[in-house]
Amino acid sequence: MSGRAIAFIILGILLVIGISIASWFISVRNSLVTLDEQVNQSWAQVENVYQRRADLIPNLVETVKGYASHERETLESVIEARSKATSVRITPEMLGDPGVFKQFQSSQGALSSALSRLMVVVERYPDLKANQNFLDLQTQLEGTENRITVERGRFNEAARALNTKIRRFPETIVAGMLGLEKRPYFEAQEGADEAPKVKF
Repeated sequence: MSGRAIAFIILGILLVIGISIASWFISVRNSLVTLDEQVNQSWAQVENVYQRRADLIPNLVETVKGYASHERETLESVIEARSKATSVRITPEMLGDPGVFKQFQSSQGALSSALSRLMVVVERYPDLKANQNFLDLQTQLEGTENRITVERGRFNEAARALNTKIRRFPETIVAGMLGLEKRPYFEAQEGADEAPKVKF
């Protein structure tokens, strides 16, 4: 075999190896981009349902205010918690920051707590509990809370898929090149493992 033929064989082998590596890189990059977009889409849905809840609250507060005007402190705490919850915005680029994510989760938890206190106040007003407007709003709010739970679960699942992929070798190399970071998960609120205390 001549030196020229050996050079062509070596060049052919290097070309095949190069094409294989490029194909692998493109495949891994595309799958990481797909997973990243799924996380971003899941996050958009989480924000969507939280916004729906925030939009329902003013109508709920106004309805309760008509019946329970002297429960001013509770109503104000709901309004304040809503204001804080809607002021914390997280873009997909900020999702990798656990501190910002924790702040978002905390503000939404405070709003949930304020709404729970409002529902306890409602128990004292039988006329309010019979009001059709209030019943409709309460039903919508309960449905929204269920949607929040579902969307948070979907977000966690999308984050898990991305987090798993970017931590595996050799995909971690491509993830590092793309600047992809681990996404935080929604966690149970502090004290969620304890049964609520009901006082009459």
